[in-house]
Amino acid sequence: MPYATLDQLIDRYGTPVLINLTDRAEIPAGVINQAVIDRVLADTDAVIDGYLEKRYALPVTDVPPMLADIGQAIAIYKLHVFQPDQKIEDEYREAMRMLREIADGRITLTIAGKPAAGSGSSGARLTDRERPLTEQNLKGFI
Repeated sequence: MPYATLDQLIDRYGTPVLINLTDRAEIPAGVINQAVIDRVLADTDAVIDGYLEKRYALPVTDVPPMLADIGQAIAIYKLHVFQPDQKIEDEYREAMRMLREIADGRITLTIAGKPAAGSGSSGARLTDRERPLTEQNLKGFI
């Protein structure tokens, strides 16, 4: 399931913006180019999956609102051929920061109970070994 959809992008940014960013024909058709949108959304999904694969089982079936928001910010940034305005760039940087925090475990997602398989250990690991300092070998120091 994609993290962002065309309908979400239209709701957030509007049809005229998306037409302007996707209609790249020599003679503009005045419609949203679905092929451009599909390519950008696939690239966005790949970026997000790259950050999530360490901590969560993929594919994500129920997309949390936070990931949908991140996906929209990345997709609109990627649609820009030239320098985007400051707001778009700031949202993109914030989305990438959040992805890094998700990958590091500082932000935890509740994704339908599908955390990635761990190492099997839970908690501290102790190794019991011979004690190097005993009463016998510390005579004179104690």
